Amino acid sequence: MVYKPETSGRSSSSYTESVEDYIEEIYVNYRKGNEGVRITDLAEAMSVTKASATDAVKKMKERGLVKHERYGRIYITEEGLETAKRVYDRHVTITKFFEEALNVSPVVAENDACGIEHIISEETFGQMKKFMKDHPKKSEA
Repeated sequence: MVYKPETSGRSSSSYTESVEDYIEEIYVNYRKGNEGVRITDLAEAMSVTKASATDAVKKMKERGLVKHERYGRIYITEEGLETAKRVYDRHVTITKFFEEALNVSPVVAENDACGIEHIISEETFGQMKKFMKDHPKKSEA
């Protein structure tokens, strides 16, 4: 018997892992106060070629997540902002859970969270958030 996870339990996003990673990176720049992101900078941050970043931006633009004019900066839209905040929240929460609840090193927690944030079910993520709220990290004296 082969295990087939129910799709209803997975993240409700209709975006690919790649699109979520790109929009999250654009959002991180947005949070830093950067007005738009250049393709070159996005490609460097994502460790991909400019052609790959351009293709991803084209897909995000078609879905209304970003605004981009040829050779111009990439700007996040309201819809993109909504999606990015959701992905970013998942990333931060999962990273903190691994570090604080499981004592995983920050580097490993960050890497693991990056993969898991795209596939974790809403139910599991909700319980993780609840656990973190119910068990705040005690500051060390």
